[in-house]
Amino acid sequence: MRLFFLLLLFGQLACTTPSPPTARPPAPVSAVAESYRGKLPLDKISLPPGFHITTYAEGVKNARSLCLSPAGTLFVGTRDAGNVYALRDTNGDQLADLRYTLATGLNMPNGVAVRNGSLYVAEVSRILRFDAIENRLADPPAPVVVYDRYPTDGHHGWKYIAFGPDGKLYVPVGAPCNICEPENPVYCSITRLDTDHPDRGPEIVQHGIRNSVGFNWDPLTGELWFTDNGRDYLGDNLPACELNHAPRNGMHFGYPYCHQGDLQDPKFGDKRPCSDFTPPARKLGPHVAPLGLEFGKSSNWPAAYKNQIFIAEHGSWNRTDKIGYQLSLVKLDAERHCTAYEPFATGWLQGGSDVWGRPVDLEWMPDGSLLVSDDYADAIYRIYYTP
Repeated sequence: MRLFFLLLLFGQLACTTPSPPTARPPAPVSAVAESYRGKLPLDKISLPPGFHITTYAEGVKNARSLCLSPAGTLFVGTRDAGNVYALRDTNGDQLADLRYTLATGLNMPNGVAVRNGSLYVAEVSRILRFDAIENRLADPPAPVVVYDRYPTDGHHGWKYIAFGPDGKLYVPVGAPCNICEPENPVYCSITRLDTDHPDRGPEIVQHGIRNSVGFNWDPLTGELWFTDNGRDYLGDNLPACELNHAPRNGMHFGYPYCHQGDLQDPKFGDKRPCSDFTPPARKLGPHVAPLGLEFGKSSNWPAAYKNQIFIAEHGSWNRTDKIGYQLSLVKLDAERHCTAYEPFATGWLQGGSDVWGRPVDLEWMPDGSLLVSDDYADAIYRIYYTP
């Protein structure tokens, strides 16, 4: 029996094991805050002991990417709704009491980012800028078109954007297909755009990425980490989705030739071996659809979570048994190697098939709480810790 448990522990810690994190049992108790009076079934959400969940805002249609300004405005992008929102908590009760719709009718305005008082919004082929936006939330200005020559393909055309440590705007360009070999090298990449000189066009900084809708920079090293959604129609369990680590520019992560670091594509795999490419830092569950990514930075949370990686898993759409629909935690050691992959918040998927929510993006608040957007339940949750 002792040998069995030692083997089980080793399997959970191995960084290369592709089994989904749902193989581990969720926390046993509900974490809904006692003060919650909304209509969502937050009593179904399980979190580690001491953590609680409530909502920052409900009824936020198709809420996806989040970006908090230094002044405390939460900007929210959407995909299907075509809207961009701004939310504010003006009385300090950790609830959004002011809501504004800044734009409507845009083409998948998923990505939002803030720099020097301006809001940047990514459509499929354009980057827009709303200047001095927080002075005009109730009467937003017409946007300035910063750049409008990204591909127009809707397939994987929605974008997550963020300003990097170098001051450039990082913009991914997904594959215009499930699996293909595009001639234009801008596809299947992460680019960066100098928004002060957009006429120079985007620079490709990472290659071989099918569809990244979440990335961030390690607060300890300044290096880029990003999620990537694996291809479809290779069965329920292949390929694994990916967490990738890019310590330098110009790396290639395999798509469309190699998936999950060791699986040759049946159509394109003969052209280049997997050894040509950088494998994922961690194989995630197959088809869990990892999106938003944040490093733990709250001083209010236990120290074990500091500088670890939290991932919003949107959930599988074409898997026989659904998985994902949760927040996952990837643990890193001092050398920034993965040591574990496990659930952090579960319960949006009930009974293996009943889905009532789909996490999308994550954003830290100044009080140390973590916001989570949900484009299915039209909500933004707030997760906080009390000893």
